[in-house]
Amino acid sequence: MKAYLAEFIGTFALVFFGTGAVIVDQHTNGSLGLGGISAAFGLIIMAMIYVFANVSGTHINPAVTIALAMIKKIALKEASIYIIVQVLGAIAASFLLKFLFPKSLTLGMTLPSGEILQSLIIEIIATFFLMLTILGITSQKEKTTTALAGIVIGLTVSGLIFVAGPISGGSFNPARSIGPALAVGNFSSLWIYLIAPTGGAIFATLLWLYFNNQD
Repeated sequence: MKAYLAEFIGTFALVFFGTGAVIVDQHTNGSLGLGGISAAFGLIIMAMIYVFANVSGTHINPAVTIALAMIKKIALKEASIYIIVQVLGAIAASFLLKFLFPKSLTLGMTLPSGEILQSLIIEIIATFFLMLTILGITSQKEKTTTALAGIVIGLTVSGLIFVAGPISGGSFNPARSIGPALAVGNFSSLWIYLIAPTGGAIFATLLWLYFNNQD
């Protein structure tokens, strides 16, 4: 139960402060900018990793949970509950933001700025490298390296948003996109942010298995 609550709170925080930064930027005529939004996402992920890593592993992302379940790092039943509470955390955060910012039309939802294929590919590639980073840093046995996991993963997310943000919205996380989409009632492009991050995480995990195959 503690792990499930940690995943709920962690995903809630990610969506509340991450998409909240997008909303605040829109309401203050760009006072945060892309750099501020990227920093908000990266810093809250960093914080949640250090708070909950020993409780749940701080997945806070259904794509990550699915990929880890594929290599049996988490049991399928447990992974299913993780995904449910992650999505519920994202939805709760988005509806709270809707209450706080009723004039926001998008609530920080992810939408393609151009061609759908462009956003699809960017989301796949970005999540691919995010998942590789997660697997790489969390598999290290040295304490000094594992202690840096939150910083490395947080900075990776921030860096990826710099590139992907203006094109796809920089999701890399189905729950992060489901919450605002449901609160706004706009599901037109949601499929991109369900399929692409999940596919990218799975591809990264398969490559990781190939590189670490002892045969």
